[in-house]
Amino acid sequence: MAGEGDRPELLLGKPTPLVERYAPELLYPIPRESGRRDLGLDEPLPFCGWDRWHAYELSWLDARGCPLSRVGRFDIPADSPCMVESKSFKLYLNSLNNTSFESERALRETLVKDLGAVLGAAPQIELFPVDDAALGATALQGLCLDGLPVPAPGAAPDAALLQCGEGETQQAMYTHLLRSLCPVTGQPDWATLWLEYRGPRIEQTSLLSYLLAFRSHRDFHEQCVERIFRDVLQTCEPGYLRVQAFYTRRGGLDINPMRATDPASKPLPRLNRQ
Repeated sequence: MAGEGDRPELLLGKPTPLVERYAPELLYPIPRESGRRDLGLDEPLPFCGWDRWHAYELSWLDARGCPLSRVGRFDIPADSPCMVESKSFKLYLNSLNNTSFESERALRETLVKDLGAVLGAAPQIELFPVDDAALGATALQGLCLDGLPVPAPGAAPDAALLQCGEGETQQAMYTHLLRSLCPVTGQPDWATLWLEYRGPRIEQTSLLSYLLAFRSHRDFHEQCVERIFRDVLQTCEPGYLRVQAFYTRRGGLDINPMRATDPASKPLPRLNRQ
């Protein structure tokens, strides 16, 4: 894992030239500790999970110098010391475009090595042919909250907006209206947010009001999901909780952070909008 002294320069929000050579030094680590400290999340963490990325513009050269193309699925464990900054990830993948590898296995091994060095943990990586049926979109199960009558979004997400009723239930809910802002550039990031829980009934309009209040909130995708998970867990005290955001792609990448109380939980596949 890169240390403070040898960390590359953050390129997000800056003009960057096209890099035509293999350049693993472009990968930029973002320590998770500081964001979790701000949320009051101490060890042991109240969740486990993954950050699932899809890379739709992954290309390299085979041993003969002929281009190949795949869609990459990268699952990064939520307990890795660092996450990877998205623009640096894009630039790194672009640096592979004119690099020859003896085999697809050799490429995968390089990806695991380079990302693992930055993350402090080994990612799980799958490479799919671009027309592979395994990349098909999923249909979310549960109740869509969009269209519920809610007041204008608040200025900031506040756990006090969440309300829980009496009686135990098991339910899944989602909205396509989640928007947050990049903490560096201030540009909007759009996502679908899906939540599944078992416990005291969460009042639906209160949940939507809470999620809409992220519209002016500046944070990384992973930290938004961890804030949502923490607030629902602490306010409503469900016995089981799983939260996943499906952020739309930017620069050929989408990211889908998932956090859950059950260690066996896995991220759901991509959505049509991604």
